Amino acid sequence: MDYDLVILRYGEIGLKSSKVRSRFEKKLVKNIRASIDCEVDRNQGRIYLFPKDFEECLSKLNKIFGIVSYSPAISTYSNFEDIKSTLSDYVDGLVELGDIDSKTKFAIKCRRVGKHDFSSQQMAAFCGSVVVEKLGCPVDLTNPELTIYVEIRDDDAFIYHEKIEGPGGLPLGTQGKVISLLSSGIDSPVATYLMMKRGCEVVALHFDGAPFTQPKAVENVEKIIEKLQEYASGVPIKTRIIKYGDYLQKCKDDAPEKLTCVLCKSGMYKLAEKLAEDMGALAIVDGSSVGQVASQTLSNILATRYGVEMPILSPLIGLDKIEIERIADEIGTFEISKIDDGGCSAVPRYPETKADIERVREAQESMNQEKVIEETYANN
Repeated sequence: MDYDLVILRYGEIGLKSSKVRSRFEKKLVKNIRASIDCEVDRNQGRIYLFPKDFEECLSKLNKIFGIVSYSPAISTYSNFEDIKSTLSDYVDGLVELGDIDSKTKFAIKCRRVGKHDFSSQQMAAFCGSVVVEKLGCPVDLTNPELTIYVEIRDDDAFIYHEKIEGPGGLPLGTQGKVISLLSSGIDSPVATYLMMKRGCEVVALHFDGAPFTQPKAVENVEKIIEKLQEYASGVPIKTRIIKYGDYLQKCKDDAPEKLTCVLCKSGMYKLAEKLAEDMGALAIVDGSSVGQVASQTLSNILATRYGVEMPILSPLIGLDKIEIERIADEIGTFEISKIDDGGCSAVPRYPETKADIERVREAQESMNQEKVIEETYANN
């Protein structure tokens, strides 16, 4: 099929005020151009792409946030003669693809914007007669096996039969910047992806726990970032790696061993808060899911966030492991996260699951956490 453009549709962007919608549209177009070599035209709630490489374009559109669906299409003029000729050629292409034959039940759906000397129903009936005359296939408006769309906008007409689902969400970069705590596990890459989908620019922050963790963990994180980069609209994801081994050693030496995981997460939040202030980020993101591991009981979630003033967003908080793994598999991070990286040897045999804030505060004081945090940040 010799397509000459792609029609893009967005969803909740259209619910915004005209001023905000225009700003979001412009950002979406900018993100598209950063990923795809193409000409772009915006017109009355539609975005039209004229790509240099059609296959490359179609392979990338399902990873650009803000796009709800898209359709490869053929353009013509909005008169009966040109539409008949173009539709006839389009049906020939569908026959070659095996998408339609003389027994295929089909429907025509026509959408029209502008002033014309015909109605949408009249044009749909005309187009249906063109297909019936050509193939003799039956019309079925209730349960068609194939629907051909004819979209008319002023002097132009577009014909297509596919509506390919996009990733949805909001254009990346419309909702500010966040610091995302990123490990080599399954959860945090999904949390990072979901915040990107909501329009947030992310700074990926990884804590290298060596010697309690192995170099493989950092290698896997780099692979995960490379995969997430596919959804970043051509803009490099900023990455920060903080050497965290000395901090962990201080937790083990000067605080109750049971609280190691709680103090570890607490330190991560406080370091992320410092980085956020330096980079102009508005929130911290993590992969917490209630009750999944020792540091994610409700008691421990509260305790680990003690003393942190910046908002901490946990987009996975109500999801179970199966739901998280499904998303991880869909976005391509699951297989990377399954690679064994040796885990963390700093985890105590019996980690605290019901941390008391007062005991955590005392432990923070006993290890002089604020000073250790300052030193760790300064040394990175």
